[in-house]
Amino acid sequence: MSGNLLARSIHDLTAAAWFGGSLMGAVGLNGATAQAKDPTERTRLSSLGWKRWAPVQTAAFAAHLGTWAPILWENKGRYVTQQGVMRWTWVKAGVTVAGAAVTLYSGMLGRKVDELSQQGAQGATEPSPTASPELQEAQEQLRLLQWTIP
Repeated sequence: MSGNLLARSIHDLTAAAWFGGSLMGAVGLNGATAQAKDPTERTRLSSLGWKRWAPVQTAAFAAHLGTWAPILWENKGRYVTQQGVMRWTWVKAGVTVAGAAVTLYSGMLGRKVDELSQQGAQGATEPSPTASPELQEAQEQLRLLQWTIP
């Protein structure tokens, strides 16, 4: 396998892990933990699952970024000769940076939810009516952001 083909394969695989893992977490993990009988376990278990996934997601994102240089180098001639290639490269870069920002901010919100997990919740991203405003706000933001990554 040539280096460029390897870089493109890693680039695609890491994007799939990053976004696919986020989708599975939103649907599977958060959905399953909402079924816990103890309301304090719902956010705690979800947080534990996301903590276990975070190193894999971080590695996938880092590897994804690491493949940019070889892919950009491989396509350097196309930027000049093919109309729209440079524009779409910038669009893709913008979407990736936005996805990274959302992922990072979601992680920060997740830490906050984890710290406040003893308050209990209706689900990983569904606050209980008795939760503090801080927990309610973090969970409401996470409820929206969990769908922006995938």
